[in-house]
Amino acid sequence: MIMAVIAWAPYKGCAQIKLSGKVYDMSKFNPLEAVSVLSASGAGTVTDSLGRYSLIVSETDSVWFSYLNKPTPKFAVNAILNPQNFEISLHVNVTELKEVRVMPRNYRMDSLQNRLDYAKAFDFRKPGIGSALSVGPAGAGLDLDEFIGMFQFRKNRRMLAFQSRLLQEEEDRFIDHRFSRVLVIKLTQLHGSALDSFMVAYRPTLEFVSFSTDYEFQEYIKKCFYQYRKYAEMRNELLPK
Repeated sequence: MIMAVIAWAPYKGCAQIKLSGKVYDMSKFNPLEAVSVLSASGAGTVTDSLGRYSLIVSETDSVWFSYLNKPTPKFAVNAILNPQNFEISLHVNVTELKEVRVMPRNYRMDSLQNRLDYAKAFDFRKPGIGSALSVGPAGAGLDLDEFIGMFQFRKNRRMLAFQSRLLQEEEDRFIDHRFSRVLVIKLTQLHGSALDSFMVAYRPTLEFVSFSTDYEFQEYIKKCFYQYRKYAEMRNELLPK
């Protein structure tokens, strides 16, 4: 269940209430995913794939729902009879919503295309005596272009630096391909700033990403999340259970 708390700024001296429930479309049958649930105190969350939400608010707070940039009126928390099961239907017909398909990027194709686009940089080798000399049927010869290239120090440094940057970017993209935000969200339910900080703090090494199985990789993310949640609890931060 996706419960992503965006912010929490409770009023001092007011009792805290866990407000939860479901959001449906106008038929009151189809649950709505990704509906924003916001409060006047600054707390917020979104509904999961089953239309469920959960939010900590104060008894003097008010909440409203927003879907496709269309907000509802505000509801006073102290006027809600059953805060643990506050269900609402929005004037939206899911059958009228257009289907949106997002095609995932193909990492291998992107990497291959990048290698083709920058083949000269990827294949660059610093000129040396060995590359300048060639031996053929007529005997040893000197490649004049290679020989001149040996003394183009500034050009060689630029090419080597560019090659190093391309290789680093390729490694970073490979790590991003496996350590993706989609996978981390699926396994941890983290969102917002909490997700951002987790992605930075527990970014795996290239060696581990290259040789770990899918099972080992997912176990790594789960163990990191367990550790991250322990630290968050010590700081009294709200995270998904």
